[in-house]
Amino acid sequence: MTATNDQRKIRYAVVGLGWFAQEAALPSFVHTENSKLVALVSDDPTKSEELSKKYGINHTYSYEEYEDCLASGEVDAVYIALPNHLHCDYTVRAANQAIHVLCEKPMAVTEEECEVMIKAADDNNVKLMIAYRLHLEEANLQAVEILRSKQIGEPRIFNSVFTQQVEEGNIRLQDATGGGTLYDIGIYCINAARYLFQDEPIEVFAVAASKGEERFSEVEEMTSVILRFPNERLATFTCSFGGASVSSYQIVGTQGDLRVESAYAWQGELKHYLTINGETQERTFEDRDQLAAEFTYFSDCILQDKEPEPSGTEGLIDVSIIQALYQSIETGQPVQIKTRDRHQRPTSAQSIERPPVEETPDLINAAAPSSES
Repeated sequence: MTATNDQRKIRYAVVGLGWFAQEAALPSFVHTENSKLVALVSDDPTKSEELSKKYGINHTYSYEEYEDCLASGEVDAVYIALPNHLHCDYTVRAANQAIHVLCEKPMAVTEEECEVMIKAADDNNVKLMIAYRLHLEEANLQAVEILRSKQIGEPRIFNSVFTQQVEEGNIRLQDATGGGTLYDIGIYCINAARYLFQDEPIEVFAVAASKGEERFSEVEEMTSVILRFPNERLATFTCSFGGASVSSYQIVGTQGDLRVESAYAWQGELKHYLTINGETQERTFEDRDQLAAEFTYFSDCILQDKEPEPSGTEGLIDVSIIQALYQSIETGQPVQIKTRDRHQRPTSAQSIERPPVEETPDLINAAAPSSES
């Protein structure tokens, strides 16, 4: 049952109450005008009890009671913040109950799962959006506009580093749940290269490395990637779970370059360093509530019956690239990519600014992936 336009608020259940849901998602609803948090789904009764009290939520469900939540008439949409390997199942079940789905990235673990999710949404006439929050974030969208306007000439090179220390035992280090550097953080670099070049890669190559630490027994410590785009443009990046916290990219054109610092961060300031003809201009973008922007945008898509730009197709393309990259790692060879049409791209018109969450909430039975987070 979807909210009417008169209500102007889409009612959400948050499914999965890990670190990111607690620290970023739950506090953000206060900064939305068209979205309301009404239900929590978790198998941890302590989380459900304490968080429902904190946020004034009357409806809590275990994972076994997920179908009850979907059929309750209390929710219009779910925000899925579960481990990657569960995204497909929980999305399809929601869609089959005519509930709209905002699913965290990566969309799923395989292309086949992504296609099943897209079909379920289409068959049930529900909105499916993948949580690419940077498609609504001003610094990244202004970077898109700088390249479109040819301020740095013809963009030729994308290079990025995204690294952090992930502590032993974190779910990102588990292969069975869809962990690994490419699924977790490399996806940001892949997606940024795609929206900055406004194109899709046609060939990929990757190598992985690990020092043999016990925490990296199931997934690689770090990965370096080359993506070849049409018109002989190259994107390169390195992502790591064993390095200091770095999050930046640089686009080099024929007449200048743009460097974005803290490019993929979900909180804090982001900075541009735009160099043209040897002169550098610096611009600071203030801290914003990126999750509130995401909920606001998705709710508006539901209320206005618009297709979300970060669609299932967007999620599918990134997952297909990641699978090709792991194939390249295994074979030691470049892998050709089957390109898919992508008519929608993020533009500055999608920028949504909401004030930042004022204080970091205390985590309940959850831990950040690293002490730097």
